[in-house]
Order: sequence, then structure tokens, then C-alpha cells
Amino acid sequence: MSNWSSKYIQTNGIQLHYYQTGGDLTPLILAHGITDNGLCWTRLANHLMEDFNVIMIDARGHGHSEAPKSGYSKVDHARDLAGLIEGLELDHPHLIGHSMGAANVSSLASNFPHLVGKIVLEDPPWFKETKVTDQQRKERRDNWYQSMVETKTKSIQEIMDFGRQQNPNWAEIEIEAWANSKKQFHLEAFDFIDHPFDWQTDVERIASYSLLIYSDTELGGIVSSEIAEAVKTTNDNFRVNHISSAGHNIRREQFDKYTSSIKDFFRCQFK
Repeated sequence: MSNWSSKYIQTNGIQLHYYQTGGDLTPLILAHGITDNGLCWTRLANHLMEDFNVIMIDARGHGHSEAPKSGYSKVDHARDLAGLIEGLELDHPHLIGHSMGAANVSSLASNFPHLVGKIVLEDPPWFKETKVTDQQRKERRDNWYQSMVETKTKSIQEIMDFGRQQNPNWAEIEIEAWANSKKQFHLEAFDFIDHPFDWQTDVERIASYSLLIYSDTELGGIVSSEIAEAVKTTNDNFRVNHISSAGHNIRREQFDKYTSSIKDFFRCQFK
């Protein structure tokens, strides 16, 4: 990590911060989930940097990137990614996204197909239509918001201790970056949650070879086996892989299975 570069680029009207491992290698962009930051990919980047020029972005409102008062839909984030790719003159980079980052990557692939190589989506917020009311959604959003307000008042050490308690199976390398990301997070970025995801439209339009990684809903995973099967049926460009004994943070909970899955996917020539 000491050799990684830390840079800014003007894209889509904001200053976007990113880390880069470097090297004359295939570019791979990593897009984190809401309230995380680019360095939350550190363990995976260390694992992949011999094969890829890994670029870890801080999404708008996260990490060291600018935090505008509004503009946090998945399309806004996708335009940030498009501007990064064009600004750095990257040739069809591959992308991996987790949660919010996966929604943003799928929006990028849907709306800017000419810019994208292969994509990996780790448990995107692709929900089945349910009878959840708008009021219930608002209550969940408000509870999460208040939780983050309280978290940001705590010290890094207190947040790290809480992280270890809540996630005892995470590797220690995950904890500090995760804690720092909570202190850096701008509450305006919660606006992402208030926008419709329309993930079905993105799935229909994606032309890139794509891998959807999902986990166990009973452990906190979002994507169900029913949704994964629907994605595969809708678009032949998708492969789906279920990783068991993991919740929403699949790579943090089943790192070896996760890395094996994505490496096999990137090696595949899809003949």
C-alpha cells in the first residue's frame, strides 16, 4: 500500500479521489458500498495488484471525494465512473462493485456500454417487489441515518471495537479502513437510498460479460436465489455464483471463495 498513489480527478462536476496500485496492467476499478471508502478494498487490492492496475475510488460524499449537497442517484455515480474512465484514458477497464457500488457499476454498464469491460456485482441492492410501505422504508432509512450520526461522534478506536464485535469473522485488515470510512462519510450521501434503483432495466441492457455474486439472505444478503435466477434468465451475459456462509459483505466473510470466483471469471474467455 505504501507504493499506491493517491490522486484527484475532476469528473462530472466534482473532485473525485482515488487510489491506484499502478503498473502496465489491465485496469480494474473497485466501487465500494454506501458509508465505505476506497480503502475498504485494501485486502482485495493487495491480492489482485500483481495482475491488475487496481483503482479504488472514493464515491462522491465518501472518503476524500467532494460531497455535493445533492446528486447521489446511481446515474450520478455512474457518470462519475464514466468521467474517471475517460479522464484516465482507460481502455475498457473491468469493474467490481459492492452494494451501492454494484448498483453504480450496473448503471455504468447499462448507460455507457462502450466504456466497460467485464463487471462483477457483489450483492447489489436488488430487492424483490414486496408489500413494504413507503412509511416502513422511511423509518428504516431514518434509523440508519440516525445510527450514522451517532457513529460519527465516536472515536476511531470505539468504531473499530464495535466493528470487531459485530463482525468477528472479518480479517483485522478490514477493520481500520471500515472505521475510518464512517468518520469520513458525508450524510448527504444517504440521498442515494431515496432514488429508485430500477435494476431490472439495467440488467436487460447490460452487454458486458457480468458476474453476480450473492450469498445467504438469512445471514443478511440482499440478492435472493429467486432474483439471481431471474437475472440469469433475463440476460445471457450474466453468470451467477452463490457463496454460502456469508451475508451482505461477501468478500469480507468468505474471502477465499470470493477471490477464487472473480479470478475464474476474469480468466474465462467466454467462448
